[in-house]
Amino acid sequence: MQTFIHIVDAGSLSAAAARMGTTQPTVSRRLQALERSLGLRLLQRSTHAMKLTEDGVRCYERAKELLASWETLEADLRGAGNEPEGTLRVVVPHAFGQELLVGPLTEYLNRHARVSIEWLLHDRAVDFIADGIDCAIHVGEVHDPSVVAIRVAEVPRIAVAAPSVLAGLPVPTHPDELARLPWLSLRTFYRNEISLTHAATGEVQSIVFRPRMSTDSLYAIRSAAVNGLGVCVASAWVIHEEIVRGRLVHLVPHWRAAPLPMYLLYPYARFHPARLRRFVELMRETIPAALAETTKAAGGFG
Repeated sequence: MQTFIHIVDAGSLSAAAARMGTTQPTVSRRLQALERSLGLRLLQRSTHAMKLTEDGVRCYERAKELLASWETLEADLRGAGNEPEGTLRVVVPHAFGQELLVGPLTEYLNRHARVSIEWLLHDRAVDFIADGIDCAIHVGEVHDPSVVAIRVAEVPRIAVAAPSVLAGLPVPTHPDELARLPWLSLRTFYRNEISLTHAATGEVQSIVFRPRMSTDSLYAIRSAAVNGLGVCVASAWVIHEEIVRGRLVHLVPHWRAAPLPMYLLYPYARFHPARLRRFVELMRETIPAALAETTKAAGGFG
């Protein structure tokens, strides 16, 4: 049954074999053995496609329920319900996963010696089932009702530019002054327009621009800004060192873009292994602290 579920989730026998660390003939033999024991055809296969039969659909849903119940029973019998072990597959946004969140990751692994983590960095939407992902750390709003979404922090964002962009002019103090400067865009969150809010009064000002460069990488937009290509709005934590070193200037310091929410995401299930439960608990505790530390180091930009 486990092999059958892997085949359906992965989309093919070869992909299931790769995910399970075994061979395609082994996966095929297990599928045939299950079909013989049930006296049913579960999959229709051709050289180019694979499709569940009607019985296969029913079997797949019931098999997932049965195996979840078995895992719960097994954990209880072994006393492993509270002892994290095994491998956890986590998807994290590139910049955060390379820098800000490595500290919380390290703390988790130091606490749980029997757990290993696959730390996968990408910014696209996660397909938990097809990719075999246990948990994702996501920046931005969540619109998928099929996952558990726990809001753990907010990421402050500020406007910055290299001193050369200002060409000797005073540092802008109002968003109207920014519209006349060249711009960069972080297309994941804004493209040719962004709104800034005054921290004290709550006044909102919209800025419309045509970006000289557009990217989906937080590190790329930081490098472009340092090189003097234009103004950008970016997470305060990733640019604070450049501000301290004088390579970037904090523009309109009393104005900021809306902070981005950060979530922990994982699929709904009757049973979640201890390694996932402990990971979620620790990330809820350590991610806000990591963001607060960088904000403090950045001079309280958040």
